[in-house]
Amino acid sequence: MRSAGLVPYRETSELEILIAHPGGPFWARRQTGAWSIVKGEVGDGEEPFDAARREFREETGWDPPSAGYIALGEVTQKAGKVISAWAFAADLDPESFRPEMTTITIDGRPLVIPEIDEVRWCGRDESQDLLNPAQTVYYERLKSALAGER
Repeated sequence: MRSAGLVPYRETSELEILIAHPGGPFWARRQTGAWSIVKGEVGDGEEPFDAARREFREETGWDPPSAGYIALGEVTQKAGKVISAWAFAADLDPESFRPEMTTITIDGRPLVIPEIDEVRWCGRDESQDLLNPAQTVYYERLKSALAGER
């Protein structure tokens, strides 16, 4: 399975990235290693970059920019999912985040939950603690790419 995502970033006193916490009862009390970049599945015949932009828009309610991306490459998560990611500079307000709702079934009953229940700006240490372990490399890759631009 392939997914693609976007990593908004900003530079305050340190480099910060915006990460997302999945919604639903399974993730409700999980923090360490449970967060992710904003990502989603790449559809059949869809380009990963196009899927990343579509998923970002759908899952956050924010329109991604049309240009100015930094390719962050791919990672493979423990279960085998391959994720491609791109970063872009932004100063998004987590308070204006509007999650997409989805329906899951628990014990035969439908339950409507947000795909993402929270987004947050994180520096290096917090992102390394919260992100899915396979995705922690995105922070360092972004930092290296930005250092190369200077």
